[in-house]
Amino acid sequence: MSQDAWAALADPFVEGAYDAVKGRVRTFVLHTHLLRHLPGPPAAVLDVGGGAAHQSLPLARIGYDVTVLDSSPAMLAKAKQRLDAEPEDVRRRVRLVEATGEQAEEATGGQPFAAVLCHGVLMYVARPEPLLAAVCRCATPGGVVSLMTLNARTLAVRPALERRWADALAAFDATDEVGMLGTDTRGDTVEDLSDLLRRHQVTPQAWYGGVAVHRLDDPAPGRPRPGRDRRRRAPGEPARPLPAAQPSLPPRRTQIQGSRNLSATRTP
Repeated sequence: MSQDAWAALADPFVEGAYDAVKGRVRTFVLHTHLLRHLPGPPAAVLDVGGGAAHQSLPLARIGYDVTVLDSSPAMLAKAKQRLDAEPEDVRRRVRLVEATGEQAEEATGGQPFAAVLCHGVLMYVARPEPLLAAVCRCATPGGVVSLMTLNARTLAVRPALERRWADALAAFDATDEVGMLGTDTRGDTVEDLSDLLRRHQVTPQAWYGGVAVHRLDDPAPGRPRPGRDRRRRAPGEPARPLPAAQPSLPPRRTQIQGSRNLSATRTP
């Protein structure tokens, strides 16, 4: 088995999850939230588990000095491909480092960062404490820590939308699920993450939550949904009878992601 667990998932993760409409919208929303809390450029930003740099590259474009740290050579290769397409001044502001999140402090030479991002990573580790401890140590006193992870309180939504009622009921008490990429993922709550952050002298400042649903069962543009006649009635024309009842079919595909973005500040 390859030592790079993400090698086989790099293409579907980057070209599928992040380049899809939902992924682009999520990245933009997170970017907007981040700018409310980050110090101005050229502050140093560490993106732990940064993958192909979807979240940190937009920061480099507006002047931040960015370090993308990831344990996957395949994901870092994707980041380099995207970075090579950027202007030289942006490329100079980005550094790629291969290491696990738990090794972040050592791998970056103990450099303190004005902001540390850990987005879409905690759901793939069995225990969040070691990774969170490393993330917090990398933030300078007064610096910002930003987390984005799976919301444990939304695990029932996906099976409910797919009408798997027994699975939906069971998910209310669950803390993990099989994610879109077929990998096991684990959820957290904002309360538990806040407690863990406080143990490492990081004070929660704000959290943003939501569920994004992308349905692909709509008809082609310009075509009405089955069972609907959108032609306007002519004056004096009698009302048309209602169409015969049609079986209610589940959507062909529903993509959903529940997440929490938590911004916190390390106590000076």
